[in-house]
Amino acid sequence: MSCGKPHEIDCAEILQEVYLFLDLECSDERRAAIQHHLDECPGCLREYGIEQEVRAIVQRCCGGDRAPDALRERLRAKIAALGVAALEAG
Repeated sequence: MSCGKPHEIDCAEILQEVYLFLDLECSDERRAAIQHHLDECPGCLREYGIEQEVRAIVQRCCGGDRAPDALRERLRAKIAALGVAALEAG
């Protein structure tokens, strides 16, 4: 995915890190850079919003249970692979 505008950080890189951003698992400096990109890139902001909604739905359905770390890492890898495939197809 790319909005066609040049950014300091590539859209694909932002979308690969969206879960780290949502989970507050990146440095403050990286969060600021990602937030800046989201503020100026409507395509990435839309994808971020979708991920945020999915997270909220899962959280409601799972009653706040936290998935095991190994499962979370496998899901992140699968989602990243799907994101890359979508970028290549789009």
